[in-house]
Amino acid sequence: MIETDVLIIGSGPAGSAAALALSTYGIRNVLVTKYRWLADTPRAHITNQRTMEILRDLGVEAEVTALATPQDWMGNTVFCTSLAGEELGRIRTWGTHPQRRADYDQASPSAMCDMPQHLMEPILLGKACARGTRARFDTEYLSLTQDSEGVTARVRDRLDGREYDIRAKYLIGADGGRSKVAEDIGLPMEGRMGVAGSMNIVFKADLSRYVAHRPSVLYWVLQPGSNIGGIGMGLVRMVRPWNEWLIVWGYDINQPPPEVDDALAKEVAHKLIGDETVPIEVTSTSVWTVNNMFATRYAEGRVFCMGDAVHRHPPSNGLGSNTSIQDAYNLAWKLALVLRGQADPSLLESYDAERAPIGRQIVTRANRSIEEFGPIFGALGLLDDRGFAQMRANMEARKAATPEAAAQREALRQAIAHKDYEFNAHGVEMNQRYASAAVVPDGTPEPAWARDPELYYHPTTWPGARLPHVWLSRGGQQVSTLDLAGKGRFSLLTGINGGAWKAAAEALTRETGVDVEVFVIGPGQAYEDVFGDWATIRDVTESGCVLVRPDMHVAWRAPDASHLDALGHALRAVLGRADAVPASRAAE
Repeated sequence: MIETDVLIIGSGPAGSAAALALSTYGIRNVLVTKYRWLADTPRAHITNQRTMEILRDLGVEAEVTALATPQDWMGNTVFCTSLAGEELGRIRTWGTHPQRRADYDQASPSAMCDMPQHLMEPILLGKACARGTRARFDTEYLSLTQDSEGVTARVRDRLDGREYDIRAKYLIGADGGRSKVAEDIGLPMEGRMGVAGSMNIVFKADLSRYVAHRPSVLYWVLQPGSNIGGIGMGLVRMVRPWNEWLIVWGYDINQPPPEVDDALAKEVAHKLIGDETVPIEVTSTSVWTVNNMFATRYAEGRVFCMGDAVHRHPPSNGLGSNTSIQDAYNLAWKLALVLRGQADPSLLESYDAERAPIGRQIVTRANRSIEEFGPIFGALGLLDDRGFAQMRANMEARKAATPEAAAQREALRQAIAHKDYEFNAHGVEMNQRYASAAVVPDGTPEPAWARDPELYYHPTTWPGARLPHVWLSRGGQQVSTLDLAGKGRFSLLTGINGGAWKAAAEALTRETGVDVEVFVIGPGQAYEDVFGDWATIRDVTESGCVLVRPDMHVAWRAPDASHLDALGHALRAVLGRADAVPASRAAE
């Protein structure tokens, strides 16, 4: 029997990120996947700032950035009749509008990018293996049994058919949207699968003449009554600029899925491009269904599920792989502390409490984004039930110099602008505020949303929120507050008048064995708040402190040094230690 601390089922973004984080923290782990290799198609691609911060903390941000398409090339999302045809409208997306770019620049030290899944996974798992992960391909998960000491998983070698057991203290099910692990442990699900149908066509073609002047990752094509069938709407997605692409073309879910051979793939591609003379090399095709389902609970005993196993949704908003990687990051540090004996196993209950609400939110948001195409169809007259010829006439009618056409043009402008909620949902990506036993309240009410919480990020040090990013100076070099956090340990940020926190944290580290690194910020200190941004955002006095968890979320804060004795109570409460006092008392 093979033995390990953590067994990971699945090598997608969630599984590979879990392996990377656990190996970075020095935790033994084995990863198995039934496939012979990692993702062979681009699939997920939008990589948001929160995910890039995690990759920064895990030491792979530079490698991802080197292969990714930069943010500046992502933003001209186009609606058209074909790439070579008429443009119906355009929206600046992914924070590239001048009015939104500052929001993104101020929010994080990391820039979002477009990183296709087949390039991301080798970096994540490759670095994980270099740091200690033992990976087994062609190894299929069959079943599991749990007991008070661990989990025994039965697996099968798909090359020789041999079955054997792997024994682990904990198991992670990251085995995708048809997760057998989630099924085996009986995770409750809400929603339904198969609400719409789509085909993917991955191909190579030089399309620079049609797109380089309006660089984007997404080009939406509306062709009502197209003779290639389907629902009349598709997407041409950039994989690599500007010669590798992925087409998504919808089909009627109430009909059998189409047989997508090379001939049909080329026909669909040429129709959406609008130029049949462009040479095309089809590299892969597949059909899939749009889902609207989420788990209301992520764990059972010693088994935890993450990624598509617990949140299944369309690619709208680009939330899938991001949320999957963030699931892994949330759980990994907790497993590390429990396995080292530094935290009580009850800490692991916070994974479910913190991540399940996020999963529900992003499934709801992604499916709502699909619904928000309705006003665009309505403005173009594509909801007309008099046939495709009338629909095309309705689209043409918007060009007329009439009051009716002017109203149609305004309706289309507003409908496209409303897609901000899919393509510029910065708040959905960055506003995650956790509420669990691993967050100690400080007695203050949750800050109100000054702007739309789906569109805009609201920085705050309120316990449960992600630590805000501001630039500090160290030896003349810029350093983010987020660079002080993470790295598998707790951090505590204070000011010159909070020097007593350092001695208290050092004593606490000796007592608990849990690292708490203190950073004093102020003039003449190693870290200086030269812009004054930390003083503006910290929400505590100079003698107060902000205690930050290993995942860069605020665990607790104190307004001033009079709360010095509460630090130990707060840390023990987060760790679930028996000597902790109730969170309500620790906040006093």
